[in-house]
Parts: sequence; structure tokens; C-alpha cells
Amino acid sequence: MKKMTERYTLTSSQKMMVFVLSMSLYGLSNMFTELIPKLQLGPIELSVEYFAFIPLTLCILFHPMIAALGAALGEVIFGELMLGQFGGLGELEKFITFSFAMYVAGRMVSDPRNRRQVGIAAMTGVVIHQFLSSLVDIGKVWIGVEQLEAVPGLAESVVLIEGVGFLNDVLFSGILFALLPTLYLVPLLYGKIEPLLGIKPRNPGMKYEGIGFFRPKLILIGVLLLALAFGAESLSEMDINFAVWETDYADQYGSASIWISIGAAALVAVLTLLVMRAKRSKNKSVPGTENSPYA
Repeated sequence: MKKMTERYTLTSSQKMMVFVLSMSLYGLSNMFTELIPKLQLGPIELSVEYFAFIPLTLCILFHPMIAALGAALGEVIFGELMLGQFGGLGELEKFITFSFAMYVAGRMVSDPRNRRQVGIAAMTGVVIHQFLSSLVDIGKVWIGVEQLEAVPGLAESVVLIEGVGFLNDVLFSGILFALLPTLYLVPLLYGKIEPLLGIKPRNPGMKYEGIGFFRPKLILIGVLLLALAFGAESLSEMDINFAVWETDYADQYGSASIWISIGAAALVAVLTLLVMRAKRSKNKSVPGTENSPYA
């Protein structure tokens, strides 16, 4: 008889808690990146793109799809909406490419204790996101050049510029703020943080519930999502946009608006952790649930 592969499942409430936790923690970290100054070395600008280790860690330890979508939404809520700088349809490109990249990275790790798997997944997630974003930017200019017959060689210049930016983000932000922290945090937290939140740690080799499709299908989905991201960004550049919300809130209050957003994200994260701990304590107090794997 063929052995059935054990699947990693979470309850609806646990998924929601992971989603909100990922949303608030990444939104919080995204605000801190706004406060970090950029370093200019000649034509090369060194800047912290994001603290990708937060969604990467959550995607590997918990549920990759739930954590990835939560992190992407957290950036929109705390980094855009709360600052009054929401770009409408133009924000869809980063939401799609970032959540897809984090999701793929989370699925790559079958054993969170394996540092090699964790390291490869962390860098792969950053590379996928930066590569897809670069393709969208290059594609917009390339199509625009062909239609408008603008300055010869402009498209090639954009490829060079995007290539330099890609290497900068991968080698700087990717290594310092994705690879190294994720390599440290995932093996350290695995098996320790999940029980504190009332969630069963994922056993090595477990498949995720409802998302076990083959790699060719994953590639096809990635291509379709890239096309959707490119279409949304192109429409935005052509001023075919909707749901745009811009206020002078950030200009009026300056850096104080960033700290307000930081406080809101931190409050949501703390409340989520407290609720998860309370649910765990409540389940333990009910007879017959002390040994439940998802209590």
C-alpha cells in the first residue's frame, strides 16, 4: 500500500493569526527602512530595500502562502495607506511579485533545521522578486521605446541600469537583510516559537495543505502573475489608474507620520501575539486538548 504523505494543516483561526502577524511585523519593519539613510558611492546607491528576513522566516516556519500574502498586504497598509501615498493600480505589481517570491521561498524548505535549504530559499526569494521587478521595469521602457521611437539605445541603457540595481539589491539587501538573519532565526526559532503560539511545528518533509502542485505549474503561475503585474504597472504609467489615494498627511507631519504608522503596526503585532497566547492557554485548560497538535 502506498504511504500517504503527511500534510501540514492549520485551522482557520490559526491561518488568520499568522496572516495578521506577518502583516503587522513586516509593515513595522518596512517603516523602519524609511528611516535608514541611503549611502551614495559614486553612481552606486546603497540602500536597504526591505527586511526580507521577516516574511522569509514566517513563510518557512508557518504557512508560506498565508505569511507571504500577509507581508505584502502589510506593506500596503502601513507603508502606503497610513501615509496617504497609495498608488492604486500601480501598487499591484510589487504586491504580486513580492508575495509570489516569498511564497516560493517558503515552499523550498522541507526541513527548517537545514541551514543549506534555508539559505538557498532566502536568496532565491530575493532574486525572484528583484528579477521580476526588473523585468517589469525593462518591459515598460522597451515597449515605450518601440512605440514612440525615442532615443536610440535608451532601452539598452535601462537594461544596464536595472542590472546594476538588481545586483545592488541582491548582494546588499539580499545578503545582509535576508540571507544572514534568516539563516540564524529559522533554525533558532523552529520548534520553539510555534508551541508558544499554539501551533504545531511542521515536521521535516511535510507538505503544505492544498498547495502541493508540480514545478511546471508553479512556473506557469509565475509567468501569468508576471504578465498581470506588467499589465497593471503599464496601465498605471499610462494614467489608466483607479483607487489612488494621496494626501498631504506625510508632508504635513513629516517623520512623525512614520512613527505613527510604526506604533500602529507594533500595536497590531502585540495584540495578535497576545490573542494567540490566550487561545493556547484556553485550549490547554480544556480537558482532552492538552496533547492536541494544534492546540
